[in-house]
Amino acid sequence: MRSVCGPDKLIIHIFHHMAFRKTILALTAAALISPAALQGRDLADKGDDIQDINPITTGVASLRISPDARGASMGELGAATDPDANAQYWNSSKYAFAYSQGAISINYVPWLRKIVNDIYLASVSGYWKIGSQDLQAVSASLRYFSLGEVTVGNNQATISPYEMSFDLGYSRKLSNKYSMGIVFRYIYSAMGYDNTGQEANSIGASAFAADINGYFTYYPIIGRNECQWSWGWNISNIGSKLKYEGQQAAFLPANLRIGTAFTFPLADYHNLTFGLDLNKLLVPAKPRAQDFVNEDGSTNEEAYREAEQEWEDMSSFKGIFKSFGKGYSGKNEFFKEITLSLGAEYAYNDQFFFRAGYFYEHPTKGNRQYFNVGAGFAISAFKLDACYTVATAANSPLDQTLRFSLTFDVDGLKGLLGKR
Repeated sequence: MRSVCGPDKLIIHIFHHMAFRKTILALTAAALISPAALQGRDLADKGDDIQDINPITTGVASLRISPDARGASMGELGAATDPDANAQYWNSSKYAFAYSQGAISINYVPWLRKIVNDIYLASVSGYWKIGSQDLQAVSASLRYFSLGEVTVGNNQATISPYEMSFDLGYSRKLSNKYSMGIVFRYIYSAMGYDNTGQEANSIGASAFAADINGYFTYYPIIGRNECQWSWGWNISNIGSKLKYEGQQAAFLPANLRIGTAFTFPLADYHNLTFGLDLNKLLVPAKPRAQDFVNEDGSTNEEAYREAEQEWEDMSSFKGIFKSFGKGYSGKNEFFKEITLSLGAEYAYNDQFFFRAGYFYEHPTKGNRQYFNVGAGFAISAFKLDACYTVATAANSPLDQTLRFSLTFDVDGLKGLLGKR
């Protein structure tokens, strides 16, 4: 009989191969399957009820990893910050208000480098303004998430699991203060494998998704200073489920992001920006056995199996609406499922940048809690940004994560070449 293994089992193989302790194995395996699942031991140490742990898990969790150093260093926010080449991830409608004709950014993130050294996310993102009235922009991005080489199967075969996505976007100003955008995305995940016979072969699954978003910005006068106040929203990864052969279909990480950013000029050439983003996964939490307990304390197996089957058969669109109501536990955990990103950016003459931010996720929903710091330097057509993560949650595999971004500005390149 053919044996097909999904991504969960593949992750377990990775850490068995590296001979990690079982505790670390459980935490980091969950981190790779879904970065929101970094809870567990820290919650128990605080005296909270272990039964309350109920993170939302999805397929293609790498889509939730922020690709660029700028947004990440401000605490993982970008719904309403000034547009840059990486707005495709945060809010593509910002491109319509971009100052330059076009830009492209190359990003690299060594993922979970504190634990392993061959997992990474690489991405390229960019845009181009079209038309003669500065109203529209087209954009694209490509992401590649690699789990390195993994030894699996009866013959200890080596495979290279990965996930990738490619998307195209269009944004347009609807007024001199508001724009909207849409993105169409193709997703491919080769995180499963076929364990038949003497060799193990990678198995892939694909899906399609779309984003829709909006951006509002205006320039209020405070005292003698012209400030900028912006608002943005993005509903991302709305689409089909991802299904490996022989495995149950997984929800895509559909997400609602709402944010605001306020820029205040401290003096000539000195600007300070504060930003706030709120995020909520538009995916219902999976039912658990402890959610279906009889009066005598035993599990109502029939009710549990029915709920589990309902969750597995649920469409992505029904799941979006289900995510706003009470879960299978009977509790409304809406506010617990919202993550908070708070950050700031100081800019001198649009050449030197210093950033800091904080990200918070409820302990029962993932326990991702960390500070990010970063810096950037821009000269002519080039800009280099870096970000460093300092986790505040105990035993977080995300601690010491680095991000690097290199951006090329089209207007700057034209200036170097002597063209207009």
